[in-house]
Amino acid sequence: MIGIRNVLPWIPFLLVVPGKGLADEATASAVFGGGCFWCVEEAFDKVEGVISTTSGFSGGHLENPSYRQVVDGDTGHAEVVRVEYDPAEVDYAELLHVFWRNVDPFAVDRQFCDKGESYRSVIYTASEEERKLAEATHAELAERFDREIVTEISDFEAFYPAEESHQDYYRKNPVRYNFYKSACGREERLEEIWGDEAGGLASH
Repeated sequence: MIGIRNVLPWIPFLLVVPGKGLADEATASAVFGGGCFWCVEEAFDKVEGVISTTSGFSGGHLENPSYRQVVDGDTGHAEVVRVEYDPAEVDYAELLHVFWRNVDPFAVDRQFCDKGESYRSVIYTASEEERKLAEATHAELAERFDREIVTEISDFEAFYPAEESHQDYYRKNPVRYNFYKSACGREERLEEIWGDEAGGLASH
């Protein structure tokens, strides 16, 4: 992997079984790729109405990929987070608002200090309604910034959870996580792009 996470001690990974579908009867799920999935988990965990977040991989051709396989760049997958949420408390449009304000939408095959296809920004839509909303916000941002928005919008096909050591990393390893996040320049770049909107937490 190209990026500052190379400096972190390697932790043995425990494989987990891929999750179920994108939704159950009581909740809904959305899948977003915004570079380092540790950071994307943290961003969405702060949103009222989000029940859980799971780091994993989507968009590639290999079933049940390992983290090492994905960051080596041969699987086509992106690092993503599956966001399980309560539609009665937060809707998909609000999740899109948060997503955009936690990514650099102009960066091709990278986010912040992490470079490579697996770090591309991407929205995986699971319905025609989600795609329409995603495309509408994509177009709005292109007009707002008057430049190309390279964030990908693709149909959701499959989600594979990452190894257990990557789940809730920012909570389990706060010192290492905060060092990585600070050194990667994520917050500074988000503020440069979004100003006071950086982070994108919606009020309820």
